[in-house]
Amino acid sequence: MGQIWLKNGWILTMDGERRVFQNGDVLIENDRVKAIGAVDPSEVRADAEAVELNGKTVMPGLINTHVHTMQQLGRGIADDVDLLTWLYKRVFPYESCMTEEEAYLSALACSLELIRSGVTTFAEAGGKEVNGIARAVQEAGLRAVLCRATMDMPEGLPEPWRESTEQSLAVQEELFGHWHGQADGRLRVWFGLRTIFNCSDELIVRTKQLADRHGVGIHMHVAEIPEEIRFVEEQRGRTTVEHLAHLGVLGPNMLAVHTVWMTDREIDLFRLHDVKVSHNPAAAMRVLGFARIPEMLERGITVSIATDGAPCNNRMDMIDEMLLTALIHKGRTLTPTKLPAVQVLEMATVNGARCLGWEDEIGSLEAGKKADLIIINPRSAGVLPVHDPVSTLVYAMHSSNVESSMCNGQWLMKDRRILTLDEDAILDRVQDTARTIVQRAGIELPHPYPVTKVR
Repeated sequence: MGQIWLKNGWILTMDGERRVFQNGDVLIENDRVKAIGAVDPSEVRADAEAVELNGKTVMPGLINTHVHTMQQLGRGIADDVDLLTWLYKRVFPYESCMTEEEAYLSALACSLELIRSGVTTFAEAGGKEVNGIARAVQEAGLRAVLCRATMDMPEGLPEPWRESTEQSLAVQEELFGHWHGQADGRLRVWFGLRTIFNCSDELIVRTKQLADRHGVGIHMHVAEIPEEIRFVEEQRGRTTVEHLAHLGVLGPNMLAVHTVWMTDREIDLFRLHDVKVSHNPAAAMRVLGFARIPEMLERGITVSIATDGAPCNNRMDMIDEMLLTALIHKGRTLTPTKLPAVQVLEMATVNGARCLGWEDEIGSLEAGKKADLIIINPRSAGVLPVHDPVSTLVYAMHSSNVESSMCNGQWLMKDRRILTLDEDAILDRVQDTARTIVQRAGIELPHPYPVTKVR
């Protein structure tokens, strides 16, 4: 790969001191940051690629901790419905009839949107066709934690998804053996639990055992809606979080997603066991509610930011999510000082890395860490002027301001042109493939307005 020298820009390191360099440099060698701040020209080789920033901003790539890549082609199929209708009438039928090749195309399309919005690392929320997803991520050049949507209680599930506890565990171990550490270390594999509605206690406990044995994490939707809490109380005698604590599965390698309906005691249990949280503000506001994120952060819980899937959010855009994170909790608590810009940026970078157990290599720009970064050009009517580069990123930036993106020292996008994928070829296939899957799944989408087909 050689060297790349980024010169003369705002450098937001997000390191332990949260240092910001004005008119600073970043020197990249192969897949890692070699020097940052004031780079000694004697360290730069004659054949280095030099990029003049002219005051643009360089920062760590954004880390999206909850993405359903298999749902990208289902954008718009589940708007304005409650979660149980969303799951059992729309998204589960849709996902369950997808082929591996369709999952591959969906993940490619999702990768395009992630790259354009500044994401360099994401956590897959659990698609069934992990082989197709992994192939797409490998080609896109992104960094990812993959897992499979795993459930062993068949009630309400489509026929193709009905499997035993043993089958659920065996296929995950196979995927771990095949993909973990692949793509120059960019791919990791975790163990997934989709939802406690369809996961037995045996599956939950044995999943924890497997994750601990392999030294990886568990990705699970937790405490999403009041119906979930009532269901678990009726079936298992406790709320979701208290039941997971009773089973002994709460721990620092659990990534709990959404966590909207939690009591003070349950938040304290998360802090006690160092459970990590993925906050999906747009998806939560749309179908779940308002998670108590300031309260979690004040207790020392590691909270990151994510988009969720396209049928739930419609915008796989972490920059939008940062703005929403900053705004909704000020409004909910009536406290304008809650979640200041720098804390939101931490959630999207260093906290995301901690949630994925990858903080030793990503989440901040420091010598020796992986060269995962984005370049932001603020020159647009919606951003200028810049008085505070951090505040501007959270409150004014748009995806269109993300000019270039790099992961593992490789350019994914440069000057707004994606280099790792053929964007036009992918987009040419999206509409027809998505329509085919909807028809195969038998999903009828009601329209509250008359539609007349003219041709």
